[in-house]
Amino acid sequence: MKKLTITTIFAATLLLLASFIKPPTKETTSFKVSGTCEMCKERIENALDVKGVRNATWNQSTQMVSVTYNPRKLEVKQLHNLVAIAGHDTELVKASEQAYADLPECCMYRSGAKCTDH
Repeated sequence: MKKLTITTIFAATLLLLASFIKPPTKETTSFKVSGTCEMCKERIENALDVKGVRNATWNQSTQMVSVTYNPRKLEVKQLHNLVAIAGHDTELVKASEQAYADLPECCMYRSGAKCTDH
């Protein structure tokens, strides 16, 4: 009986402690995003300027975006979708043909376009 009481108290203590443990509110992830220029950078970063994202920075030379976000509000796949909706392919989600076609001509990364005027 004494062993059962100790076990019950131990289990109750573990449950109580577990209720105070919360998932993190900030994570950083990086993923590949296709683009060509500063206009692309602005578009990609603006696409990720949503509630739950603290910071997003796209690097043109590495074609990588680094995103600090709240995993309680957003999932990584949603971040990829936001970028694809703006017209840029990611390593997980390809932009729709219409979203890609709406990009300025110099930003047509699939055709190998290179920006020269900005």
